[in-house]
Amino acid sequence: MKILGIESSCDETAVAVLEVKNGKPKVLSNIISSQVKLHAKFGGVVPNLAAREHVKNIERVFRAALKKAEIKNFDKEIDLIAVTRGPGLAPALLVGITFAKTLAWKYDKPLIGVNHLEGHVYSNWLNDNFKPKTVKFPILHLIVSGGHTELVIMKGHGKYELLGETLDDAVGEAFDKAARLLGLGYPGGPAVAARAAKLKMKNEKLKIEFPRPMNNSKDLNFSYSGLKTAVLYKIRDLQNSGIKMDNDVINEVCYEFQKAAVEVLIKKTLKAAKEYKVDSIMLSGGVSANTLLRTEFKKMAEENGLRYSRPSLEYTGDNAAMIAMAGYYNKLKAKSSKRKTTWGSVEMDANLGFN
Repeated sequence: MKILGIESSCDETAVAVLEVKNGKPKVLSNIISSQVKLHAKFGGVVPNLAAREHVKNIERVFRAALKKAEIKNFDKEIDLIAVTRGPGLAPALLVGITFAKTLAWKYDKPLIGVNHLEGHVYSNWLNDNFKPKTVKFPILHLIVSGGHTELVIMKGHGKYELLGETLDDAVGEAFDKAARLLGLGYPGGPAVAARAAKLKMKNEKLKIEFPRPMNNSKDLNFSYSGLKTAVLYKIRDLQNSGIKMDNDVINEVCYEFQKAAVEVLIKKTLKAAKEYKVDSIMLSGGVSANTLLRTEFKKMAEENGLRYSRPSLEYTGDNAAMIAMAGYYNKLKAKSSKRKTTWGSVEMDANLGFN
């Protein structure tokens, strides 16, 4: 089966072609057109501007994906179309969905609407060394991105239970806001991580320490608004003390902020793994590209005898290959559930979550 994946939930216009043989996926193409530079001057994504860029780019990206995958006859070679239907920015989602519906109608192809978060879950299936047939459920997933911070139990394909989520800012959003306070630009995650990596030695006189919000709460929820505010107050206190916010000070603030943010993610994941007695955990989402998080996630898993997986770096951010992968398993489920897969069956839901 060859699946065309389409992703336009935020500021990446992405199209991919995925081939699945005997359950083993092979990415034939995964083309992404990013709008990061366009939105950087606004300090974040502007929904209507993002939608306009999707309209400009989607056909070009589509043709590039087909060319790289060596698809010469769409009608005969593509078996399924999968598109992100939510969650995300409504104006942006509508562009991808409309494009996918048009293709499905024109070529009479089955169409599957995919939960963007489920796409991130299945990004782990795209690793070269991943063996789908060896997967054992339940699996605990930590999904971390600019808009989401969630712990989810995957009981089987298409079967999820939300265990915990952020009560305010997502961890990726907190990285963005901390970076903005420090004048590091957008997107904040890579900028903060890069500066944190440059710290050579801590200056104990600065006393830079940040709280671990909800680290000891009995539930599995997260909160990052307070951590962001703590950065704001620390910058103010340092400046009021006559300390110049030079590179060394900024590096240390980034180091301590990143350390606090990651520590909560790791502790909550381990707590959930023990509470629900799982032996497999997975990491996904844009923030899963963070080196410290990847390192600590692996360390935590190995120290506690847990099987773990994390997506290849190329599949951590928003991409269409993961949507195609999720679409494949959704299509298998649709066969048994009699779920409609016609071009008119997909509806946009900007607030879609795990049911």
